[in-house]
This record gives sequence, C-alpha cells and structure tokens, in this order.
Amino acid sequence: VLSQVLLVMPLLFGALRCSSLLLPVDCADLHDHYPTKPSGSGVYTIFPGGPYSTPLKVYCDMETKGGGWTVIQRRMDGTVNFNRPWYHYKKGFGNEDGEYWLGLENIYLLTRSKKYQLRVDMEDWEGRKVYALYQSFNVDPEILGYTLHLGGFINGGAGDSMSYHDGRKFSTYDHDQDSAKYNCAKKYDAAFWYGACFQANPNGVYRWKNDDLGFADGVEWYHFRGYDYSLKTISMKIRPLTTDTVAMRPSGP
Repeated sequence: VLSQVLLVMPLLFGALRCSSLLLPVDCADLHDHYPTKPSGSGVYTIFPGGPYSTPLKVYCDMETKGGGWTVIQRRMDGTVNFNRPWYHYKKGFGNEDGEYWLGLENIYLLTRSKKYQLRVDMEDWEGRKVYALYQSFNVDPEILGYTLHLGGFINGGAGDSMSYHDGRKFSTYDHDQDSAKYNCAKKYDAAFWYGACFQANPNGVYRWKNDDLGFADGVEWYHFRGYDYSLKTISMKIRPLTTDTVAMRPSGP
C-alpha cells in the first residue's frame, strides 16, 4: 500500500501545480496566460493571495492600452456610499459591475507579488476624458498602515495629483492616520491616503453636475479640475509592469 501511495503522490502534486498555474492572480493573468481568454471587459474571478486564497470578483478592463487591468476602485453614478469605516475599506465593498473598492488587503496581496503600474482614468461633466499613469505602485501591509508607494508619473492630461499621497498611510473616519491636526476622512466624508489633506480624493462624496459644492467637497483631482469641481467618473486600475509598458508613452486614451 505504501508503495502505491508513493507512486501516486508525484501525480497528485503535479496536478496541483498545474491547477495552480491556471488560477489567475490578477486580470493580466487572465488576459495573457489563461487558456480561455476573456472576450472583453467585465467581472471575473481572481486569486490575489495565490491558489489557496479566497476567490475574489473584480472588474477587468481588457481594452485600455492593451487590456489586463485589474480595477481597484471605480466611481460612476453615486450608487455606492464611500463614507465607510476601516473594516469596509480593508475588506472591500460595492458592486463589481458598478461602483466599488477592491479592499486594502486585496490590493496589498496583489502588489506584494509583482511590480505594478497604476492608471487613473477620469471624466468631467463636459465629456473630457484624461488619465494619470504611475509606473510603480504598491501598498504595505496593515501593520504599516497600508502605506502607499508610487512613482514614475506619466501625464495623460490629468496632471499629477497622486504624488502628494506617496508615503502616506490610509485613513478612514474611525482610523485616523493622516498628518493633519484634524481627521481628513471625517471632514470630507471619505477615505484615502491622506496627508494634510489631499490633492486627489477619488473616494469623496459623489456630486452631480449641478450640485452646489463646498471647498473640496466631492470626487476631486486637483490638477485636472481644481478643488471646486466634482468629477463624473474616476477609476483606479493596476497592471503588472513589463519592459513594454516601461517604454510606453501616452498617445491617446
């Protein structure tokens, strides 16, 4: 019996290795390596912590600049409340088909395994679409406050409003880690990698075109439309960095 078990074990381990190779860590794995390639952008299942982790549903952008983008945040219609506590921002919330936040722990798990770039796409209420690209992006574990690290800015018309947040810990209204004398998350009913307080606030209160705004009271990207304008849409998406993407320069959306 022992000899039979020893004979079968290599086959079992081989099958496990093969199956793990077919479990995508991110949308780029689905796009580049999965046997059945996705037909287009949409909601797919990934395994950011590896083959033994809990499966995670995400929206994959398979069209922008060659596809393979894992969307970690998206605002588009105000249907999801983003003024939430630490636990929600840690685990993730919302609807993958619409507005959602992927979760700080999931973002950490993704960015610890590969070198990623970050792209932030946005649109104003007049239909102008721009983006900002950062050629390095990763997040520290929770014990380090999910500190943000990014660099290598490339301008797609939006201007650079994220570099201010480089090296900042994440803050929510019940978990203040910013450098201001007050709680930025509580003041602006949002959550982000705040300093004192922000130049980008993609998780701010969603405002419609004709809403009356107070100062910085909305979904903001300072270097695009300033502090008195709330954007119609914004999405943050990541993709593994490759030699091709390092050399890439903006040539349109």
